[in-house]
Amino acid sequence: MPPKRKPKNKKNPEKSENDLEVKYRRSVLDIAILQDLLALQNDSAMKARSNSTDLRRHIKDMEQRLLYERQDHRDVNSDLSRQYKTMQAELTNKVKKLEQEVSKLNEQLALCQEELRTEKRQREQVEQEKDATIAELQHKLDNMESDYEKILHDTLDSLISQLSVARQGWEDKNTTIHQEYKELLSEFGLNPLDI
Repeated sequence: MPPKRKPKNKKNPEKSENDLEVKYRRSVLDIAILQDLLALQNDSAMKARSNSTDLRRHIKDMEQRLLYERQDHRDVNSDLSRQYKTMQAELTNKVKKLEQEVSKLNEQLALCQEELRTEKRQREQVEQEKDATIAELQHKLDNMESDYEKILHDTLDSLISQLSVARQGWEDKNTTIHQEYKELLSEFGLNPLDI
């Protein structure tokens, strides 16, 4: 058996009309609110699409700028790398030249030091020879001086001896002459002491 239906209360037709009118107004209000909400959502969606388009365009611009920046960065890196390699090569060449120059200067220094040692040895040898010659000459001079002194003393001694002998001879001769004059004066009768 089918279920039994409850009997519906029959309402007042005026009340039912009022309810219907209220429902209609509510529906119109709901529709207006929904339309406003839909319009807002459409505006938001359009703004979002516009923003999305702007953002996509901005992202493309930024990607393009990034590509340019990367290319510039690569170019700068490439240029800096080339400059670095060039500078490194120049510095390497400069270092090699300076090392060669230092090597040459070290060789020249070694030669100069050897020449200096040779010159010092030669100078010392010359000074030793000179000192030896001076010492030899001084010795000869001392010998000559003592020889000349001896000769001078011998000569002076000989001269003194000869003078002494001559003096003695003169004194003897003088005495003899005085004696002869005394005798002559005595012969003439003169006193030699008076004269």
